[in-house]
Order: sequence, then structure tokens, then C-alpha cells
Amino acid sequence: MNYVFVVSDGTGGTAERALNAAMTQFESTKVQVELRPGVRTEDEVTLVVEEAASVKGIIIHTLVSDEIRHFLIRMSRLHNVENIDIMGPLLSRLSQQFSLTPSQKPGLFRQLNEDYFRRIETMEFALKHDDGQRIHELNQAEIVLVGVSRTFKTPLSVYLAFKRWFVANVPIVLDIEPPSILSETPPERVFGLTMDTRRLSTLRRIRDDYLDGKTGEYSDLHYVRREVLYALEIFENPPKWPVINVTGKPIEEIASEIIALARPGQKLGD
Repeated sequence: MNYVFVVSDGTGGTAERALNAAMTQFESTKVQVELRPGVRTEDEVTLVVEEAASVKGIIIHTLVSDEIRHFLIRMSRLHNVENIDIMGPLLSRLSQQFSLTPSQKPGLFRQLNEDYFRRIETMEFALKHDDGQRIHELNQAEIVLVGVSRTFKTPLSVYLAFKRWFVANVPIVLDIEPPSILSETPPERVFGLTMDTRRLSTLRRIRDDYLDGKTGEYSDLHYVRREVLYALEIFENPPKWPVINVTGKPIEEIASEIIALARPGQKLGD
């Protein structure tokens, strides 16, 4: 039996995939693959090299730290263990090409992947939970935005989702009781959005014009005032929710206010 030790300071996935691709060219060869992820100290390297030496195996590694990588190479020579460095030559050539020094931070690739897939999840969540959709799943949201129409609930949801937050939004409509599940949601997750009534009326009028005046009282100033006051009454009732006035503010500023209230000291997107 041939033993191949896959050594990495991350998950080892990159080296393992490279090995699997290469092994398709050696169909008749039996190989026992031993995955050793998270190797970041000299003691851990020594243990792996000694283990490989005991079974006359070889080592394939993707260590990004120059110090740990060179130590593994030295230890392999001392124990007469063949080692194949996948990451070192690549980093060296890229460093020469870009005239830059690599960061040598283990796990960056995995972190980038996790951030990418988290962002996909949060964006999908925001779209599926926009404007009161899937209200029964509200407990899964990290942030719930509540407000009357045209108070930026949807663009805020998308922006916060891009920053990797699970966000849902629920509309408030005059004289219609909000969903009961809102009162069961932890109050620190719920944020009421309000706006100056004249500004809100103007924004709604633009939409009304686009729909050829088919929205009824939607943009009427008197109606808008009543609806904003109705929403504020809901925000003030137990459980009391923080209220964010979005008048004249860019989305980034509103989002920062929400995050600051949700998690004091937390930077946006952390």
C-alpha cells in the first residue's frame, strides 16, 4: 500500500483535489490518503513527518507560511520522506510576477469561500422575505425592518444582505394589524422605519404618476400622515422597537445606524 499524507494549514481541500486529479492517471495504483489539516506549528509538522516516515509514505502539502513550509521540507529530508510542495512554487512565481509579498495567512481561501456563500445565502433570504413574504420564517432573520410603503425597506434589506446579514422586512398598512409573529420576535432584532410625511408623500406621488394615478389615497398628504402616525404607535407599543428616521439619508448611513443599535461597537458587515 502506498501512503500519501496531505498536509495543509487550512482544510487540505486544495491539495486533496490536486492529488485526486493526478491519481486519475494512475488507475492501477492503490493509495491510502491521510488528510492532515490545520498543521501550523513545528511540533505538528514533526508528528506528521515521523508518521509518514514510519509507513514510507510521501507528503503533499499546501502550507502558505514560509517558515512552516521550510521546516517541513527540512524535516522531510532528515527522515528521508519525499515531499511535494504545491503552494510554495506557485506563491513564489506569483510574488515575482506581481512584485508583492504574499500575506502567508492560513485559511484565507476557505474564509473567502465562506464569505461568498454566506452572501449568496443572505441575498436569497432577503429576496424571499421581502415585503412580508414567508412571514412564518421571521424568527430566522437577524434584522427585521418594519415600516410603511416607500421607507426604503427593500433597498435596505438588499444592502444589509450584501453585508452578510439575514434580513426580512414587513410592511405597515393603515388600520391593518401587523402580523402577530412580530410581537414574538426578539425586540432587539426589529427596527421601525419612519420618514417626514411631506417627503414621503412626494416619493409616493412619483410612484402614483408611474402607475397612472391608480393608487388611490396612497400619496395623499393627509393619508400619509395618518399612516405614519399609525406606524409610530405600533413601534411604541410593547415590545418597543428602535425607530430610525430615514428622511434624506443614504442607505449606507441608515444601515450603519441599524447595526450600531443592534450590536453596539460592531462594525458594519462584521
